[in-house]
This record gives sequence, C-alpha cells and structure tokens, in this order.
Amino acid sequence: MLGSLIPQLPIASAVPLMPPLGYLLLLSWRFVRPGLLPVWAGFPLGLFDDLFSGQPFGSAIALWSVTMLGMELFEARFPWRGFFQDWLVAGVIVTWYLVIAALFSGGRVDGTMLLVLLPQIVLSVSIIPLLSRLVAGLDRFRLSRVRVLG
Repeated sequence: MLGSLIPQLPIASAVPLMPPLGYLLLLSWRFVRPGLLPVWAGFPLGLFDDLFSGQPFGSAIALWSVTMLGMELFEARFPWRGFFQDWLVAGVIVTWYLVIAALFSGGRVDGTMLLVLLPQIVLSVSIIPLLSRLVAGLDRFRLSRVRVLG
C-alpha cells in the first residue's frame, strides 16, 4: 500500500515519469512468492490505489484484478520459470497496464500517447529487478525467526 502512496510526492514533470510502484510491488510479490497473495487481493489493493492515484475510480480495481487472474493462469500454465522469463512477462504486463490506464484516464490512442508513455514504461520495466530484490529481502525478513529473551 505504501507503493501506491509514493506518487503523491511533489515531482513536476511534463510527461508521466513516475512508475506505478504499488502495481510493480504487487507484481514483484506475485512473482517472488506466488502463493502468498490470493487472487482476490487485486480488488482491495486496487481500491486503495484508486483512492490515491488520481485515476478514475474503478480503473485500478479492474486492472489489478484482471492482472491477478492473468498471473494465476500464467503460473498454472508455466509453473517453473526463470528470472528473465518473469522479467519479460512483468514488462509486458506493466506496458499493458500503463496503456490501458492511460485509456481509462481519457487519453487518445495514437503514436504521441505511446511516445509520451515510453519513458515511464522503460523506467517501470528497468526497476522490476530492484523491486523483486527488495521484495525477496522483505520476504526473508518476514520469514526470519524472532527470539524473545526473558
């Protein structure tokens, strides 16, 4: 949920540059720990993202839910994958998400829209390995044993 709040930082730009960090963290958690998030988790997480993203209400709910369903089907079809295959699939999903989210916000489909979205797509795809590493570290921390002294 914290990833959905990051775009609230005051960053001025003429083009959309900030990647959808909440969505990228959802993808990273889903790729690193496939069974951790249930399929229905896209609905409440998308609802939270809709409240803070500035997109039309319901766009993230629909897109995050469809993403979770699609990833569930992908994992059922390809249970053993490598890192580069996950990165490729995440890149395709993020590109799809950004284009569809731009359409939800009222944008026109033309070459200019894709050209404007290109820096955001490139940045989003390039930070997927970093976020996957962060998620793996958080998962190790989550699974570590805690000793209580006393």
